[in-house]
Amino acid sequence: MKQSLPVACVDLFCGAGGLTHGLRKKGIDVKAGVDLDPACRFAYEANNRGAKFLERDVESLTAEEISGLFPKGKYSLLAGCAPCQPFSTYAKGKDTSSDAKWRLLRSFAKMVRRVQPDLVTMENVPQLPKHAIFDEFLRAFDGYETWMGVVECEAYGVPQRRRRLVFLASRLGPISLISPTHKDRHPTVADTISYLPNIAAGDSHWNDPLHAAAGMSELNLERIRQSRPGGSWEDWDKELVAECHRRDTGKTFSSVYGRMRWDEPAPTMTTLCYGFGNGRFGHPEQDRAISLREAALFQTFPKSYKFVPQGECVNFRVVGRLIGNAVPVRLGEVIALSIKEHLKQVETRGCLN
Repeated sequence: MKQSLPVACVDLFCGAGGLTHGLRKKGIDVKAGVDLDPACRFAYEANNRGAKFLERDVESLTAEEISGLFPKGKYSLLAGCAPCQPFSTYAKGKDTSSDAKWRLLRSFAKMVRRVQPDLVTMENVPQLPKHAIFDEFLRAFDGYETWMGVVECEAYGVPQRRRRLVFLASRLGPISLISPTHKDRHPTVADTISYLPNIAAGDSHWNDPLHAAAGMSELNLERIRQSRPGGSWEDWDKELVAECHRRDTGKTFSSVYGRMRWDEPAPTMTTLCYGFGNGRFGHPEQDRAISLREAALFQTFPKSYKFVPQGECVNFRVVGRLIGNAVPVRLGEVIALSIKEHLKQVETRGCLN
């Protein structure tokens, strides 16, 4: 861990610990992570020693419980990524502010009102500010200086095309995200995974159980053999193209069944990124989809990050969910560096004790 900052954090909706790990790498003292999913516990605790995992519904937490996790003498940071239901289910222009699917975002806002932490950060989907619920969310920040922006994550060193809303708030003064750290050269697929040993579809590496690729049918093996990096199913022999893609309504889905390119960032990692047919998740050269380890590296988890106990079988669906839902570790580092810069400015103004 880098030089410690005078900041203690509680990470709500912590998942497998991507945000926590990034914050800790840059010196923020994360005291606890909260998530209702029991599958998150091992990864969170095994890789973030000293941070408690609370298997709780955030809605059931009291302000006293959260406040009790913040030690005296440190600034309090409430962090999290409140999961929202897929935005595609909402009609354009529809007011969804009363929808129960926003309950976790409301829980986050309610916790801010009751705990009144010195600092707040949230990562979420870029579409969120377009919905009425976001105005309601912002009302919890009376007395705070706030900043928000849709971040192109590759400009900050995340090797994937990932757009996310980042929100920062402070009771200490103006706050903002630092300038892009990789504006001139984005990290690529080659930078991230080219050194890993070859494996075949359906196999795993003997020394890294997470470097495992999902099995593929003979049909999909033939499809990937005819796929070129950056191409699509439009490159295949006609008989290999799925019926749904032959129809006019399917012709816009050209990003599925694709290989990545070595010289570009990866596509956005999802919970099903280990499946060749779920996006442009084909390996650039090997006839398989990316492995779970490769997906984790694209999410900037270190190669040593553990998702399952030693000797336990790797469940693709569970681990894929943990990886795809995570905040990239590097984005957590960037948020921590932004808070560090913020505190430096506060100190310069003579506001720190």
